[in-house]
Amino acid sequence: MRRSKHRRATRGPIAEINVVPYIDVMLVLLIIFMITAPLLTQGVNVNLPQAHSKALTAKDKTPIVVSVNRRGDYFLNLSPHPLQPINPQQLMSQVSAYMMLAKQHHTNRPVYVKGDRDVNYGRGSTD
Repeated sequence: MRRSKHRRATRGPIAEINVVPYIDVMLVLLIIFMITAPLLTQGVNVNLPQAHSKALTAKDKTPIVVSVNRRGDYFLNLSPHPLQPINPQQLMSQVSAYMMLAKQHHTNRPVYVKGDRDVNYGRGSTD
């Protein structure tokens, strides 16, 4: 009788699943995708449009940058002293002069406004 009880305990169902084969399959699939993914993007043919415009000159590339620091001081990158603050009237007159000059030479000069994170939004747009 002892012998039969011992046999029954060893031949019972195993409650755990062997996951090693699944991990092996997943690693093989990962390697396959890592190898084939770069190959898929290289085979795309794109017909890019051609631009019929003149090349940009050095003076066309320099934008006008107006900076506002956290105290509300204005700075202009094209002024004679770009690190010294200027008042709003000087800023408007200098930017207007640069824009008129650009208009006379038939060039477009972008104007960028760089404001400090702590500056009130209305401070840079209403003065």
